[in-house]
Amino acid sequence: MKESTSNKILHIYSYSDGFQTHRYIKLIAICFLLIMVSCKAKKQIIAKRVAIDTTSRPIDSKKVKLDAIRAGQTSFDSFSGKARTKLDIGGSSNDVTLNIRIKRDQKIWISITAIAGIEVARALITPDSIFVINRLQTVYLKKPFSYINTFAGNQVNYKTIESLLIGNAIPELLNENADLQISPDSITVVGNLQGLVYKLMVGPGMKVTQTNLSDQNAGQSLLANNNKFIQSGTRIIPSQEAN
Repeated sequence: MKESTSNKILHIYSYSDGFQTHRYIKLIAICFLLIMVSCKAKKQIIAKRVAIDTTSRPIDSKKVKLDAIRAGQTSFDSFSGKARTKLDIGGSSNDVTLNIRIKRDQKIWISITAIAGIEVARALITPDSIFVINRLQTVYLKKPFSYINTFAGNQVNYKTIESLLIGNAIPELLNENADLQISPDSITVVGNLQGLVYKLMVGPGMKVTQTNLSDQNAGQSLLANNNKFIQSGTRIIPSQEAN
């Protein structure tokens, strides 16, 4: 199933960081931190009397909720869209646009454009490598995927990046150790994943409305908001109109 959201802005990312280094590589790393068929079994009719198990089995309500959230995430084979964030260029903060294409579980292509639509950087991310072109400084970088972990923490993997860009829940956050705070119209998932404190807010349709990540030891935090959702084919995906 292909999903396309051309001319839409998918996410508005904001982040804070406690140190400065390789700003274009860090931008990409932080932005990334910064997106059923049931079968009924045939029952054989048995004439003889059988014992009936009357033992009541408690329902694991947490598991039921987590399974429902997983089922509510966007399924796709390929994806294209845009995202916006801010980049410090020459000491001033500038709005930049990320043009994104994704082939699920394989590749993420990103082009970063800034003032007057000028491309300032381009990146290709795969599960085992990262390629970056910094056009402003004429720098080409080829590194293993683990290079992103030096900026974004060891908890980040390719699926983490893919989920954030699509607006899906990060799979590792939906674990049995997480705490669920349930209200009539939302579910809040909070926990700590190897030092990464997270808060995931899930709204109607089990769609992620906010992902909040904080690594206090590294002095890094990320807030990704999905403020609006649109219908794209048979899927409901996060979107916000471009200004």
